[in-house]
Amino acid sequence: MLTLVAFLVAIGALVTFHELGHYTIAKLCGVKVLRFSIGFGRPLLSWRMFDTEWTLCPIPLGGYVRMLDEREAPVADHELPHSFNTQPVLKRMAIVAAGPLANLLLAFLLYWVLMAHGVVQARPWVGTVVDDSPAASAGFQSGDKVTAVDGRAVANWQEMRLALLDALAGRSTPLDVRVETGSGAATRRIDVPRFARQYAQAFESGEIGVLPVRYQTVVGALEDDGAAMRAGLRVGDRMLSADGRVLPDWQAWVALIRDNPGRAITVGVLRDGKPVSVVLRPASVDSGEGFVGHVGIGPQQDAAWMAALQFTQRYDLPGAAGAAWRKTGETSWMSLKFLGRMLTGSASANNLSGPLVIASVAGQSAREGLIAYLEFLALISVSIGILNLLPIPVLDGGHLMYYTAELVRGRPLSESVQLMGQRIGFALLFALMAFAMLNDISRLFGG
Repeated sequence: MLTLVAFLVAIGALVTFHELGHYTIAKLCGVKVLRFSIGFGRPLLSWRMFDTEWTLCPIPLGGYVRMLDEREAPVADHELPHSFNTQPVLKRMAIVAAGPLANLLLAFLLYWVLMAHGVVQARPWVGTVVDDSPAASAGFQSGDKVTAVDGRAVANWQEMRLALLDALAGRSTPLDVRVETGSGAATRRIDVPRFARQYAQAFESGEIGVLPVRYQTVVGALEDDGAAMRAGLRVGDRMLSADGRVLPDWQAWVALIRDNPGRAITVGVLRDGKPVSVVLRPASVDSGEGFVGHVGIGPQQDAAWMAALQFTQRYDLPGAAGAAWRKTGETSWMSLKFLGRMLTGSASANNLSGPLVIASVAGQSAREGLIAYLEFLALISVSIGILNLLPIPVLDGGHLMYYTAELVRGRPLSESVQLMGQRIGFALLFALMAFAMLNDISRLFGG
C-alpha cells in the first residue's frame, strides 16, 4: 500500500507542477485555459476556478492543459486574441517549454531544501572489494579513499559512482582512479578492455566491484534451518579459522564456502571470549554455472567503519541554492548523455525503467524517510523535464521543434506534415513505453 501511495503522490505532484508551468505562462500570455486536468479519463472531481475547469481523473499517468484553440473547436471573434493558435510563435514556444522547465525548477527547489536541511552522504572510501572484479584486478584495497575518477575530483560515494558511470560509458581504454592509502597517494588502473564483455552491464551502472560497507568476520544473521544453524553457529560468533587456516576477511570466507559444496569444514570461532570448534558442511546449490556451497549466514557490519564513512553535507541558504543549481544541471546533463548513448548504442536500452520500477523505487525511498523520498522526487522531476524536451512529436519538445521550423520558415508547417509527425511520435512513444514496461517486468519478476 505504501508503494502505491508513494507512487501516486509522486506522479500527482510532478504532473501538477508540469501542467502548472504550461498554465501559468499561458495565463501570462493572455491565453484562455479551458481545462486543467490531472490524470486522464472521465473526471472523478471537477470544479471551476479562474475561468478554468479543474479536474481530477482516474488514470494517474499524466495530465494536460486544454487551451482555447481554433484547431480544436470554433472560437468566437471576440475571443480570438485569447486563442493559443493566434499567439506569436515565441509566445507559443514559451507556453510549451514552460512545462518541462517547471519540472527542472521543481527539482532545483527540492535539491535546495535538501542541501539546506543536510543530506547524509557516504565518503568515497572502499570498504569491500569484490573478488575477481575489475577493482580487485586493479589492486583496490579495503580502506582506499577515492579522490578522483579519470581526473574528476569526487567528494562522496554518489559523486564517485556518477563519475564512474560517465567515464566507463563506451570506453575502450584503461581508466585511472586516484586513491589515498595508508602510505600515500596511488593510482588504481582499471583494465576496461579486459572486462568489457564480462562486466558490460555492471560498467553501464558505474559498478567496478567496490562497496562502501565493510564487514567483520562475525555472524550477523542466520538462515532458518540453514547449514550454519544446523552446525551450531550463533549470531555474534567471530569466525577465526577453517581447518586450522586463518582467514583474514569476510570475502575469504565467502570464497571458501562457495568453493567447497558438500565438504565438511572444521571452523574455529570465538564465542563469548572462548574458542569453540564446529563442523560446517556447505549445502550444494546449482548456480547455473555449476554447484556452489551455501550455508545461510550473513556478516555483521563494521560499526566503527560505517560511523566514519557517513557524514552530513549541509549548506547555508545561499550555498544550498548554488549546490542545488549545480546538482540540477549535473543530473540533467547526465540524463541527456545517457539518452544520447542509448541512441548511439554505447549504452544499453535495457537500463530504461517504466512505471513499475518507478513505483517500486518510490515505495523503497518512502520507507527510508522523507529525505530519501524528496531525493527520488527531484531525480524523477529532472527525468520528466528532460524527456519532455526531446524533439519527438506529441511531446513538448516535438511542438518546440515545429515552432522552431515555423520561426525559421516564416510560416507553420503544413497540417499533413504535422499530422504525420504526430503519428510517428505516438508510435515511438508507445514503443518506448512498451519496452520500458518489459524491462520492468524482467527486473521485478524475472530475477
